[in-house]
Amino acid sequence: MIKYKYRLFALICFLSGIALSAQEKKQFPNISVVLQNIIPDVKNNSWILIHKSYGKDNIIKQSGEKKDFESQSLGFNIGIADGDSFYYIVDFSKGKPEYITDLMGLGKFVGKVDNIYDAAVFAATEGYIIDEEFRDLAANYYQDSTNYYLDLGKLTSKECPYQKKHFTLTIPKSGEKILNVKENGSYIELYNKKCTNNPRLLKLEKKEEPKDEPKKSNKSTKRR
Repeated sequence: MIKYKYRLFALICFLSGIALSAQEKKQFPNISVVLQNIIPDVKNNSWILIHKSYGKDNIIKQSGEKKDFESQSLGFNIGIADGDSFYYIVDFSKGKPEYITDLMGLGKFVGKVDNIYDAAVFAATEGYIIDEEFRDLAANYYQDSTNYYLDLGKLTSKECPYQKKHFTLTIPKSGEKILNVKENGSYIELYNKKCTNNPRLLKLEKKEEPKDEPKKSNKSTKRR
């Protein structure tokens, strides 16, 4: 009886350990690695992933035979947008090259969620980003047997103030939808001198202007 209880206890501890390790948060690798590990919806063995930086094309993944393609002037990013750096995909699944240069096209290329990297791409089509500068807040994930849970950022204001918030998204495995969105608050708020709602400027405006000192009388006292 004692041996049975001990074995049962050991089994419970083992299963609990598996459950906890499955829910342990992990940080996303860099954007390039995430995109290299996506699984296209169509079983496509012929596509190229290119990172263009300052006008130079760098092939970071090539699936299938090397084929010619034309350099693109526009592309996508699932992190912080940078006009001098972006990604694009050349898809040869239909024989001739087709260029994927925006997030909607990337989402269609990936299709249903097959792994955590697909989930990150799907979230990016909804405006969320992997923020590599703030990995603890907006670039990590964990999973259980049913869902992926992604902590990602989102640019919520380009006006005054420039603002980013972070969220926890629940995305089902082998799905194409977001089950739940939990807002975790702002982690960046930047004001500039032109922001009329800058708290610092408002405080300065509330300060009273210094009063002028009373003028001294210039009249001299006359003796009688």
